[in-house]
Amino acid sequence: MSYRDEDYHIYNGVNFTEHSGIDFNKYTLEDLKKLWKATLNKGMHGICFSMYEDGQQPGDTITEAQVERRVKLLKPHTKWIRSFSCIEGNEHVPKIAHKHGLKTLVGAWLSDNKEDNEKEIEGLIQLAKQGCVDIAAVGNEVLYRNELTLEELLAYIQRVKEAIPGIPVGYVDAYYEFSKHPELVDASDVILSNCYPYWEGCHIDGALGHMQQMFGEATDAAKGKKVIITETGWPSEGGSLKGAFSSAENAIKYFVNAQVWATKANIDMFYFSSFDESWKIGDEGDVGAFWGLWDKHENFKF
Repeated sequence: MSYRDEDYHIYNGVNFTEHSGIDFNKYTLEDLKKLWKATLNKGMHGICFSMYEDGQQPGDTITEAQVERRVKLLKPHTKWIRSFSCIEGNEHVPKIAHKHGLKTLVGAWLSDNKEDNEKEIEGLIQLAKQGCVDIAAVGNEVLYRNELTLEELLAYIQRVKEAIPGIPVGYVDAYYEFSKHPELVDASDVILSNCYPYWEGCHIDGALGHMQQMFGEATDAAKGKKVIITETGWPSEGGSLKGAFSSAENAIKYFVNAQVWATKANIDMFYFSSFDESWKIGDEGDVGAFWGLWDKHENFKF
């Protein structure tokens, strides 16, 4: 394995060290699979929790037993688990994660459905009061989807902050939203940034550097507050987007390089995602079903 360290200056006021990653030129696919498994076995900071088996989708209520089975599979490989909702069985995730000694980034899923938003916000507050929330995320990409106004979102964030003092509260969105909306930074205790080179059509050879630039932009906007990468990943099957191609080889390379960089640079990162989920083929196309480190049958993918 070969690394190159150099000063990396992208955005005004932000300095961090680039790690260009591993030189994969001499690796066969079998070598890559072994490296992927070794990297996974070393452990990650965090992983995004995938709720749904085949035939399930958001709106279905998931049992505690199913959540616990999946948490047990993830436990040897991560310190943190990120959940996305506080209703329909998702409330089991932080409870069971804490039961197994894992820390939690717990999300309330917000949309243009104000009735469901109330359930989510109250669920998040109750989980926090029960001691199950280490970081609270009030919404996920709701500005990106144009489902709430900035003012509505800020009101939800403030409400949660007032209800659970002492627990860091933030909002998850694409890295550039924090530059566009400095009010989000002011309202947040921690900056929760999604960074996807794949969705910007980046070729795998430049993907690590591009992700570092995304992190740099979020860091520049953060006004000194901690930035956490709440999602990053690469699909192992499906179509392509400009120069970004989904394949087993590229998914392995991206995972390994992302983990190497995050570990060496001491960056908290939640990898997306844990298990493949077949329902995710709508807006994302066929690649949506193939972001997991485990397949849909809960087996290691590689």
